[in-house]
Amino acid sequence: QVQLVESGGGSVQARGSLRLSCAASGYGHRSYYMAWFRQAPGKEREGVAGIYSGTGTTFYANDVKGRFTISQDNSKNTLYLQMNSLKPEDNAMYYCAAKLGTGLAGPWNLQKVYDYWGQGTQVTVSS
Repeated sequence: QVQLVESGGGSVQARGSLRLSCAASGYGHRSYYMAWFRQAPGKEREGVAGIYSGTGTTFYANDVKGRFTISQDNSKNTLYLQMNSLKPEDNAMYYCAAKLGTGLAGPWNLQKVYDYWGQGTQVTVSS
């Protein structure tokens, strides 16, 4: 059973930085897609950044490009999201998601293409 456990959330002032981690276990696939989503109160869950393990190709939502960086450490089975220049509008619960295999049945930022989800980690940015 695949398990994803997020960590690294917290409170930070605007223009500060945080690094989120997602520790993955229970799978041995070489190829997978992983992504970070976030959900603010009263809003839909949205894709923030994604990565394909096979090629290292990354994907970003427009409003985080240049500020957030997604990366992976295969030796530790861990996914990261480095968040710089944080803004109050980045306030949300952040979730890690995974899809095993070489293809996605839709865009990287579509929730339903992912099979596994973590419990989330809260990010609070104060102005």
